[in-house]
Amino acid sequence: MSKPVVAIVGRPNVGKSTLFNKLIGQRLSIVDDTPGVTRDRIYGDCEWLGHEMLLIDTGGIEPYSDNIILSQMRRQAQLAIDSADVIILVTDIRSGVVATDSDVAAILQKSGKPIILCVNKADTIGEPPSEFYEFYNLGLGDPIQVSAVHGHGTGDLLDKVVSYFPDSDSEEEDDDLIKVAVIGKPNAGKSSLVNKIVGEERVIVSSIAGTTRDATDTLVDNEHGKFVFIDTAGLRRKSKIDDAIEKYSVIRARMAVERANVCVIMIDATEGFTEQDSKVAGIAHELGKASIIAVNKWDLVEKDGKTMDTFRKKLMNDFSFMSYAPIIFISAKTGQRLERLFELIKFVDSQNAMRISTGKLNDVLADATARVQPPTDKGKRLKIYYMTQASTRPPTFVCFVNNKDLFHYSYQRYIDNRIREVFGLEGTPTQYVIRERDKNKKK
Repeated sequence: MSKPVVAIVGRPNVGKSTLFNKLIGQRLSIVDDTPGVTRDRIYGDCEWLGHEMLLIDTGGIEPYSDNIILSQMRRQAQLAIDSADVIILVTDIRSGVVATDSDVAAILQKSGKPIILCVNKADTIGEPPSEFYEFYNLGLGDPIQVSAVHGHGTGDLLDKVVSYFPDSDSEEEDDDLIKVAVIGKPNAGKSSLVNKIVGEERVIVSSIAGTTRDATDTLVDNEHGKFVFIDTAGLRRKSKIDDAIEKYSVIRARMAVERANVCVIMIDATEGFTEQDSKVAGIAHELGKASIIAVNKWDLVEKDGKTMDTFRKKLMNDFSFMSYAPIIFISAKTGQRLERLFELIKFVDSQNAMRISTGKLNDVLADATARVQPPTDKGKRLKIYYMTQASTRPPTFVCFVNNKDLFHYSYQRYIDNRIREVFGLEGTPTQYVIRERDKNKKK
């Protein structure tokens, strides 16, 4: 299930970015007193009372401005509004209600989304000043008094936000359903793959890069099982993202990966590996998703007996950070190896959900440490007391040690390789949490 999306909108210079930074707990958006400093939407994770959400900070809305930059910001804000589950309208108590506030409120009401009116810059604690009641004129219900700088009122604001979230217990997930995000740079053949699988043109297919703006869900029920294929907009290099809609597509693609079980990373065989392929794959890796590297347009490549092996070795080097991901050569146009792709999707999904007993894990750990002694530093040797699996998707292991600093990355990788040799875990990343035993605890 993807996180609810909350868009923070309003006219310029009312403190949207300051509020955004306060809610996510870090200084991510640029904050400046100059109107228009936040030109692109910034997004970040926020958690409140056990509810996770994705916050989107937007540029200020100037509904009727002819200024090109402000016009672009208005388009970006509108895209964020269209995607949001809940909208926070930020206003400024110091300036009171201005005409632009009324215009923005009217735009938001047309969206049909839940709107929370936030009256910012109320920096004094106590009864609200008389100017506060003026904001009832916007027709958005009870305003919430907030100081983004000091954090006053942000708890009340988030209480109101999460009240609009669906009850997670009421949303039943089909355990047999595998959600597959098809990701990659523009024009790699993502939409063509989904259309070939479905057998009908469900998404627009075009050679023009960036045709697919949003993520499109397609349900597939066949002899292999039940799947939802999420076709995402291609991710471009930031230097090439000139259009506001393209910037917005990056957020949508990340959201699609977030709610997927498996990611199929599409590579264009006629172009080979690019830096952007690495960045796209990095999103899936970072979010702990089972992944498959699918080399598309293989029918267009001139081949000899060694072409596939050569291409595979190069990709293994290019994707060294996710060496666990299997590589398959396909053609979305002809349907080549699509049956095998379904088999791989089911396989890597099961690997991502694998649970290993503590006893078996520690048997492997004991064998691994006997083969290669743990590292030492200044006469002190690393001791790994035991390890256990804390969770799945991705498989996450907790290691209890005498000194975290001695557990170097190279030795972690060695332990991980030994676990993979025994249990497989093909197609899925793993995560390790290193815990230090209390040094003051008596034996």
